[in-house]
Amino acid sequence: MAGLSSPLRVCRGILKEIRAIKGPEYKQTLAYNYVFQQFRKNLITSERYCRAQEEALHASHTYLCLLSSTRQHIALYDMYHGKGQRGTEEMAGIVGLRLPTQPGGKGWEK
Repeated sequence: MAGLSSPLRVCRGILKEIRAIKGPEYKQTLAYNYVFQQFRKNLITSERYCRAQEEALHASHTYLCLLSSTRQHIALYDMYHGKGQRGTEEMAGIVGLRLPTQPGGKGWEK
């Protein structure tokens, strides 16, 4: 990992993911209260180096990665998972391809 983000950025990212999962009522959830409690508990002190803060920041960054990856996985699963039988043209369109057309206008192509 190149470098960890600031604690405020990670906290906002986690809250954004909770909001995406829970909707507008996300502030009344236990997860929201727990995240705020943990970030307030690990505020920066006057110490020069605190290993516990670094561990907490790393754990929160890992949790943010887990939440965003799970959300993206669900979106991809909904997009590409089977919804019954699909035609060849529709499947080609999903992955960004077009089927070749018959040259010369034989009359039997679309």
